[in-house]
Amino acid sequence: SAAAGVTIARKQDSEPFEAIRHYSEPVVTVAVEPKAMKDLPKFIDALRGLAKADASLEVSTNSETGEALLAGMGELHLEITVYRLEEERGIKVKVSEPIVVYRESIQSENAGRAFEGKSPNRHNRFYIEAEPLAEDVVQALRDGHFGDGNVRNKDSKAVGDKFAEFGMEKNLMRKIFAISGTNVLVNDTKGIQNLHETRELIIDGFNEVCKKGPLAEEPLMGVMLRLVDAKLHEDAIHRGPAQTIPAVRNACRGALIRSGPVILEPMQNIRIDAPNDVIGGVTREVTNRRGVIEDMPIDGGTASVIGKMPVAESFGFSNDIRAATQGRAIWNTENAGFEILPRSLLEKIVGEIRERKGLKPEVPGEAYYTD
Repeated sequence: SAAAGVTIARKQDSEPFEAIRHYSEPVVTVAVEPKAMKDLPKFIDALRGLAKADASLEVSTNSETGEALLAGMGELHLEITVYRLEEERGIKVKVSEPIVVYRESIQSENAGRAFEGKSPNRHNRFYIEAEPLAEDVVQALRDGHFGDGNVRNKDSKAVGDKFAEFGMEKNLMRKIFAISGTNVLVNDTKGIQNLHETRELIIDGFNEVCKKGPLAEEPLMGVMLRLVDAKLHEDAIHRGPAQTIPAVRNACRGALIRSGPVILEPMQNIRIDAPNDVIGGVTREVTNRRGVIEDMPIDGGTASVIGKMPVAESFGFSNDIRAATQGRAIWNTENAGFEILPRSLLEKIVGEIRERKGLKPEVPGEAYYTD
């Protein structure tokens, strides 16, 4: 069956339309379940149908609880999805409180201070350096300009040349191992014996770190990790998955900790139009939610508030803005990418995420990854 973005043609060898790439990434997640268990089969089919019809909606399952998870662009997007479940499909559902999905990244690099990751048997060591990628490179990765996944040896030269178009070092990027989302892994070693035999395991360790960063196990974004050296046991039995993957994982996370890790929070552009006599209530609501007002044009008796606001502060905004303007405001929002979370909030937000995920309160330091 067809899904949003699929080309339908009569002839099997027809040229498909260019793939639709969505600028927005799902940044808010809720857990949903049917109120009546007899609706479960219909509920599952309905979720599949909604995911096919809306390419910006992600549907998954919590492996621990079995709950269905909906991830979307924001609170309103998910409210509309739940409305469609209940009104169009006739399934009454229970919905959890929304959860914002942050990203992890770094502000600096640890060039010349590679972090050493040791295998459990201490026979293998990997040395990783990390550096942030330029914003235009991150956007190109998001747009799929370089592809995604493992980069085969025969393709690495062409992929590296594409990175060079963005000002990156051609010879370095021609040694690329893998791309995971907006992150890249590059092999910057020379003459390491048996490295080719552990290549796939090294990439596996890299992919695990891209899914779960060191601060709060949120997805990693906009980072290049460079393997600059390695010491491998000559016997393959001593450098298998149970040895190589943890060593690479620790080396990557240690390098990230050493490079000034930060949390990136999703942002929304906002525009609110309201009569002049209630615009004061609008500005208060925006600024009370850490919003930034960038412009306030006035056209006759109507004023507009144009600015930006964190997605995490937008929950309940609809009701509050109606109350502040007696229901006389019109507003819209759109994805505005990610920005670094203010340092004053870092400890609080990281602590809340770690508590929700059942992690230890303290963020592991470099020493944790050297053991």
